[in-house]
Amino acid sequence: MKKIKVLVIFGTRPEAVKMAPIVKALKSDEQNFESKICVTAQHRDMLDQVLRIFDIEPDYDLNIFQSGQTLTGITCRALTGLETVIEEFKPDLILVQGDTTTVFSGALAAFYHQVKIGHVEAGLRSGNLLSPFPEEANRKLTGVLTDFHFAPTETSRANLLKEGYENSKIYITGNTSIDALKWVIDADFRFKEEILNNIDFNNKKVVLLTSHRRENIGEPMENIFSAVKEIVDENLDVEVIYPMHLNPKVREIATRILGNMERVHLIEPLDYLPFTNLMAKCYAVVTDSGGVQEEAPSLGKPVLVVRKETERPEGIEAGTAKLAGVDKQNIYNELNNLINNKEEYKKMANAVNPYGDGKAAEYIVDAIRKNML
Repeated sequence: MKKIKVLVIFGTRPEAVKMAPIVKALKSDEQNFESKICVTAQHRDMLDQVLRIFDIEPDYDLNIFQSGQTLTGITCRALTGLETVIEEFKPDLILVQGDTTTVFSGALAAFYHQVKIGHVEAGLRSGNLLSPFPEEANRKLTGVLTDFHFAPTETSRANLLKEGYENSKIYITGNTSIDALKWVIDADFRFKEEILNNIDFNNKKVVLLTSHRRENIGEPMENIFSAVKEIVDENLDVEVIYPMHLNPKVREIATRILGNMERVHLIEPLDYLPFTNLMAKCYAVVTDSGGVQEEAPSLGKPVLVVRKETERPEGIEAGTAKLAGVDKQNIYNELNNLINNKEEYKKMANAVNPYGDGKAAEYIVDAIRKNML
């Protein structure tokens, strides 16, 4: 029997985390699949961390990362490298995940070679083509080329139907990030950063803060950090941990506003493994990240989304997350409510996670098997 040849393409840490369960699921069915992994390494160090955690060895490594890289450069190098890989392996299906430049480049390379495309985490929409940038455009452009839309939620499916995609090509699977979490959370986890091991997670309200989005750099980020600073000043039982993004502009704002505060810990970025375990120990999360909006609810952690809009409205509709915007007073009000209103906190912490049952990879591989064998 002829096996389905699947090429799995990814290039960043979030993509690697969400593709890892699919890689494992494909490898576990070697009777039906011949699968290979190609990494563009759009992000190098952060990607390699996840490859080690999940024990994944790429078959092809394009290693396209360059210091000061541009979106145009990433796209061109990815397309050129992928052409060689596709011509050598001759896959029946190419899988891409999410919304990065690697995703769009992978879909475009597949289209140019008339290879079927499966889009994992399809159908997310913020409604604003410039926010998040360039992710929203990458999603929509990839959708046009996709044969199998693996939508994580009913909302994602509805977005795709609204744009005219065929219902028969859409599969609701849940999000593979929930699959991945089940492998890495450890109640007895010890951090390399001793400062984290010394924090009293049981008796303090520890807030995990992440902020890095391009569109938030400047006044919006100053508002976020200033609101957090006021909360810490007013509540002696609150501590904040902020793994600072490497962007110098982000670090300057964070250091200027939050530096030298006794109960605010500005630390270096964390690998996926310690970051997810830190999230599991915290009281609540304040973030402008996309993936964190999915992961935190599955751990029972309320999320304040510090963005003007989100492509993940399911968490807000389910009550696990709130869209706090980037206005200082509104962020302060929402975080203060979480800190001091027990009923509000309990309601968000206990809301049903809308992002699936942790079997998304299994559903995706099953759909491929049924449609391509």
